[in-house]
Amino acid sequence: MTPAFPFSAIVGQEQMKLAMILTAIEPGLGGVLVFGDRGTGKSTAVRALAALLPPIRVVLGCPVNAETPEAVPDWALGVGEEIVERPTPVVDLPLGVTEDRVTGALDIERALVSGEKVFQPGLLAQANRGYLYIDEVNLLEDHIVDLLLDVAQSGQNVVEREGLSIRHPARFVLVGSGNPEEGELRPQLLDRFGLSVEVASPSDIEERIEVVRRRDAFETGRDAFMAHWGAEDAKVRDRILAARDALRGVEAPDDALRDCAQLCMALGADGLRGELTLLRAGRALAAYEGAETLGRRHLRRVAPLALSHRLRRDPLDESGSGARVARVVEEVLA
Repeated sequence: MTPAFPFSAIVGQEQMKLAMILTAIEPGLGGVLVFGDRGTGKSTAVRALAALLPPIRVVLGCPVNAETPEAVPDWALGVGEEIVERPTPVVDLPLGVTEDRVTGALDIERALVSGEKVFQPGLLAQANRGYLYIDEVNLLEDHIVDLLLDVAQSGQNVVEREGLSIRHPARFVLVGSGNPEEGELRPQLLDRFGLSVEVASPSDIEERIEVVRRRDAFETGRDAFMAHWGAEDAKVRDRILAARDALRGVEAPDDALRDCAQLCMALGADGLRGELTLLRAGRALAAYEGAETLGRRHLRRVAPLALSHRLRRDPLDESGSGARVARVVEEVLA
């Protein structure tokens, strides 16, 4: 099996890498939306991050990656109690996928052969405790979008049809990518992504050369390349694990909460999800940097990630949401 390209070896795209690291520290952020040019490392980054993370402990043979025998669903047949380690799952949700493939359905073959009603798990079961990756998410069919919204809200996949009544946990980090020229994302789904990033092809010639150099080294001298960058990935992994342990101890003083609220009000963000996401992202960054208290420097860095996709459109402002957030951040957090 070909190893994933090392996360640390990805050239540039610092905002995208930071957003993915923050979701690894705080899965409650709800995922990352990456919009931009093709060939800018979107799918490479999510697979690289999942490969970088430590393996998860699962019950051998459990279709939903249960951590303990007690958490194995009743409908999962033939599952024992042996605990094994598996890589963090990354599941692709392709365009044109059927609802049955996503949620799971009756195993028709078993039903015809033996007359048994047996549930065949879908992609949501496979993605539990991992990542669900959707390329060209803006082209996803509406009924699949509605399904994902329900599951993202509840953390549970519920299947009630064909005489089945099945429920299982479906908690995952949702990562979507797409090209804005091919259509916009539905507002309901857009709001479910905690963070968003706009990426572009490198405009600096030296950076482009370095991208080509590293990719060529990965393909032609893989062992040496992986040995070098594997050590760098290990450092990132250790920082993520330390940040997970420290996360709940990071203090969020009233001044930081006030800054969150003022930023969202100044930008005209709808609802309160912006404040909550900004708080969670800022706290995750503080934990990653080893800080004990959430401060303005953390909010400055995460505000474009947490708020750019939550703005009301201003038809008179042609500078783009990212530039608008940056201006407001400078004004509010001066």
